[in-house]
Amino acid sequence: MATVSDTAPMLGQSRRSGSKTIHPASLESPSPAAAASPYREVKHFKKWFSWLIPTFVVANIVMFVISMYVNNCPKNSLSCVARFLGRFSFQPFKENPLLGPSSSALLKMGALDVSRVVDRHQGWRLITCMWLHGGLFHLLANMLSLIVIGIRLEQEFGFVRVGLLYLISGLGGSVLSALFIQSNISVGASGALFGLLGGMLAELIVNWTIYANKLAALSTLVIIIAINLAVGILPHVDNFAHIGGFLSGFLLGFVFLIRPHFGWVNRRYGPAGHPSQSSGAKFKTYQYVLWVLSLILLIVGFTVGMVLLLRGVDLNDHCSWCHYLSCVPTSRWSCNTEPISCQAVSIGNEYTLTCSNNGRNSTYSLFNPSQSQIQGLCAELCR
Repeated sequence: MATVSDTAPMLGQSRRSGSKTIHPASLESPSPAAAASPYREVKHFKKWFSWLIPTFVVANIVMFVISMYVNNCPKNSLSCVARFLGRFSFQPFKENPLLGPSSSALLKMGALDVSRVVDRHQGWRLITCMWLHGGLFHLLANMLSLIVIGIRLEQEFGFVRVGLLYLISGLGGSVLSALFIQSNISVGASGALFGLLGGMLAELIVNWTIYANKLAALSTLVIIIAINLAVGILPHVDNFAHIGGFLSGFLLGFVFLIRPHFGWVNRRYGPAGHPSQSSGAKFKTYQYVLWVLSLILLIVGFTVGMVLLLRGVDLNDHCSWCHYLSCVPTSRWSCNTEPISCQAVSIGNEYTLTCSNNGRNSTYSLFNPSQSQIQGLCAELCR
């Protein structure tokens, strides 16, 4: 996945070989005396060492390992995938095709469940769900994307701004997801990742004057975003988290990723005696306008979203077509998200489970089964 910096080199900048600092240069050829003058470092364009994004990747991997330890498939399920891994083995494919833990294990770890946020005041789930993943495939896809996108952004803008962009976007994704998805749990770093993509798009717009090949950079980034959002219309993918994260990151990009224009940088940091025709303003007028509007929209959006969520509002009741943004039913798949439940009848060690969703039933020989084990069997029966 190409980033803006890969496809759109900045206009009027030069890099010294081996240097991690970008120095703006005038479009006109400098005089010999000016060329001999050493450049001063420009802090607004320096290269940062990326350590926060790799730390986030490690944290997500550690949380997945802990989730698998808590899941303990051999104890709670009759069949497991890769049973040789012991308590780290995966739930059956019918229950979790992503090679991961059960829903009950994810709930214990902090998955987003709207009823628990609203009724039990567990608002912390809006944050913890960002660090959990539904399976090994889910984890690998998100972490590879985070490495490709996040490290470049952190190198360009530093760990503070990119870290805040990641976390706040993830929260925005969780809030929008909770307002629309009321019956299922939600986990994953996708909202935060889409926030980084939204931030990249905003950065290209707000720093438009310093980019060469502007249209090529914009079209490439828009195509990448469109493809990723299109994947979200598949079943069992929380596209509301993607959309909420993207919108949050897009607005945050105008706030966090703004750069001074090169005319101001040339005037301030250019070599002695070098002519400059730039104005005295550090930022252009449109940059100030975008900064103010984005900050206002962010504050209003998060405030309204949290108020609606804590009041238990289901936005599907006010938007009859919005569910198509997350899943579009076709002849190949269904978008039914009805919660899975079973009726259990026990005679001695014989347990007969009947799925309330599709009417299927099966009998199992179980000795003092746990609730997690029964839930796992129910999930297999209903899928």
